[in-house]
Amino acid sequence: MKALITRKVGMTSTIAEDGTTQAVTLLSASPCVITQVKTDDTDGYTSVQLGCEEVNEEKVAKPQVGHLKGAKRIVRIMREFRVPEITEDLAVGTEINAEVFSVGDTVHVTGTSKGKGWAGTIRRHNFHRGRKTHGGRSYRRPGSIGSMYPQHILKGKRMAGHLGHDQVTVRNLKVALVDVEKGYIGVVGAVPGPRKGIVIIRGEDK
Repeated sequence: MKALITRKVGMTSTIAEDGTTQAVTLLSASPCVITQVKTDDTDGYTSVQLGCEEVNEEKVAKPQVGHLKGAKRIVRIMREFRVPEITEDLAVGTEINAEVFSVGDTVHVTGTSKGKGWAGTIRRHNFHRGRKTHGGRSYRRPGSIGSMYPQHILKGKRMAGHLGHDQVTVRNLKVALVDVEKGYIGVVGAVPGPRKGIVIIRGEDK
């Protein structure tokens, strides 16, 4: 299983083997622990739940403490990953660190994009600006949002609203460096989200 819960550190640059400079995003990959294993018999599908960032027992709710008894660790962040089958090495309490990845691996990263607040249609949906000559007065207005029928606004209409703060997945990125001792993974390219944001990194789907 190639998957980890990480936090975004920031961006830097490294020199590739061919001498070119490449932008790299550093991810803090502290060890994760398997907190739950789901199987077809018990849950109807197979998946593994990972947890990271240990905290004191007082920091989490009592139901969560009971849920984590098998792992013997109290963690604050948990995420679930689908797997094709449950193998012997995927047992509750098993620790997974940056060793599961190596330089050159193709990975997919998922994070929450930066929230940019309320935005109009030009910024949010790339609408065209209205004319500023020949009597035009609708510069940044969205224009018509419907006609007489069906007497209401259809769902999904592109309008002004909250921009950003969405789950974004960037696929097929290359691993540029892996430092197990310091707990860092470097991924070529940009990763969604702000610094210190939670980023899920997983191996390429087979």
